Amino acid sequence: MHSRPTLHDTLIFEKEGVYLHTNAKKSNLDTSIPGFIRIVERAGIPALEWSPVEDEACNAPAVLFSKKDGEGGLEDTHFEPGYEPDWAVISTVKKNREPTPTKWAFSLPLSELYSLRRARFSLGRNFLVLTSRGGHPLPPLHFHRGGTRELLRAMHRYVILDPSPVDARLFLAFPNDSGDTSPSFDRLQLLDDGSDLVQRFIHDPYATTFGGFSKVTNFFRAAIKPPQMLHHRGAHDPAHPGGQEEEPEFELITCGVELGPQPQVTRGQPLDRWDDLLDSEGRVMQPERIKEMVFRGGISPPLRKELWKFMLGFYPWSSTHSEREEILRVKTDEYFRMKVQWKSVSEEQEMRNSLLRGYRNLIERDVNRTDRNNTFFSGNDNPGLTLLHDVLMTYCMYNFDLGYVQGMSDLLAPLLFVTQNEVESFWCLTGFMDLVHLNFEESQEAMKKQLLQLSLLLRALDPELCDFLDSQDSGSLCFCFRWLLIWFKREFSFEDILTLWEVLWTRLPCENFHLLVACSILESQRGELIGSDHDFNTILKHINELTMKLDLQSVLRGAEAIYLQLLSCKVSLQSSQT
Repeated sequence: MHSRPTLHDTLIFEKEGVYLHTNAKKSNLDTSIPGFIRIVERAGIPALEWSPVEDEACNAPAVLFSKKDGEGGLEDTHFEPGYEPDWAVISTVKKNREPTPTKWAFSLPLSELYSLRRARFSLGRNFLVLTSRGGHPLPPLHFHRGGTRELLRAMHRYVILDPSPVDARLFLAFPNDSGDTSPSFDRLQLLDDGSDLVQRFIHDPYATTFGGFSKVTNFFRAAIKPPQMLHHRGAHDPAHPGGQEEEPEFELITCGVELGPQPQVTRGQPLDRWDDLLDSEGRVMQPERIKEMVFRGGISPPLRKELWKFMLGFYPWSSTHSEREEILRVKTDEYFRMKVQWKSVSEEQEMRNSLLRGYRNLIERDVNRTDRNNTFFSGNDNPGLTLLHDVLMTYCMYNFDLGYVQGMSDLLAPLLFVTQNEVESFWCLTGFMDLVHLNFEESQEAMKKQLLQLSLLLRALDPELCDFLDSQDSGSLCFCFRWLLIWFKREFSFEDILTLWEVLWTRLPCENFHLLVACSILESQRGELIGSDHDFNTILKHINELTMKLDLQSVLRGAEAIYLQLLSCKVSLQSSQT
């Protein structure tokens, strides 16, 4: 691929004066790189390309997506999403990129464009943030001399940009020549009923943020926007060419959803009674009520050892005393059968089993640095460390495909601390991993999706904060990676984590409440971030320094207030339809 079109290529659009801001404030590099934005057809395939003005004639852009891999997925090549591969070291600042502007060049086939967001930040200049179907945001494009309108018009030849009902600046791209949109509906799990907008938004905010494709677009807009605004749809529709000069969609349509203020929320007291919640045979009489009480205030420490086994699926809520005794006996036998499997492997065997050897090395390394300030794991030759090691090794036998991944020791340590029991902590870990195992998959697709969901939630809640983060190359929220991976384990004190996790295990008031917790933390920092002189590195440093400084109860109140704010939006939508 060449940086400029050749005789065999077709130049569809070109605009000079489109800048990338590198945020390299502490280096000698210029923080703004001027360049060209183009739409070029190469071998009949349209692509959006940016290349710097310098060395324009001889340097080729880095290709973000170049070909399909063997399983039909996209091959991710050169683009760096912005976070360290080792999620645990988020205090490490982003390394300076190569001093050549060509390093920033990119090319993205328009078929791989997933979403586009337009924003205004400083000096009234527009910038665009584009995201690929792999979930990677491209560097923001700053139009110092205008031209977003013309670029979007040129893009309409190949893609349709469907606006979000929650954020009028956010658009989903899909091919202009797609006739049947049904598969896309199935993939996005769009609403069957517009009145359920906020519930689906909370469960799957990425999908629900977008207003749907052609068959449901008008329904959504009728439900959440004033009727007089609907006629603007034709401004960007290829079926209604020409005529209007306004920048399509962006200037004409404003967000029709008013979230309203966040309500005041109060927290309750920890659940401190248990026996009177059981019937004569030991069955839990009202498990949903217990979950509500746990969500509201957590669990008092003396009851955690028993209740956590219910919360994490070791014991069914409907089991009797005698049934739980039998479950414990069976599960104990099963655990030690698996433990014997790795304990009986000789050194010679292990030398020929690189996978098991790799798991053991990782576990031994992580065990020696997990919660060593906690008395249960402190000191040398601590039996707690031996239990931590043995349970993690046994989990490799239980789930050999996943095995051990860094971060799992952080999940196990509180379970072992509370249960004080090897077998029970193991089965609680399996229950916890049932909830979060996708976080540890090598592809990291689940983590990318959650970061994207978090970004879209935050954009609906606080567009100004998102504009600021976008302008500092931080819109991907890469600094939240560790939060979501191990459910804030390193952000709060050990005791606070026990409370936070049991709240999240209730799955109340929604499945993805941990995303609202992350939003609550970010919202609490908006005053420190907006209007400051922060760049990418200092934003990363500031977020890292929040560790152990956050007030859990305040964060939980904020997260629930966000949920109720969205819920009130749902109620207002229902009222507007009656």
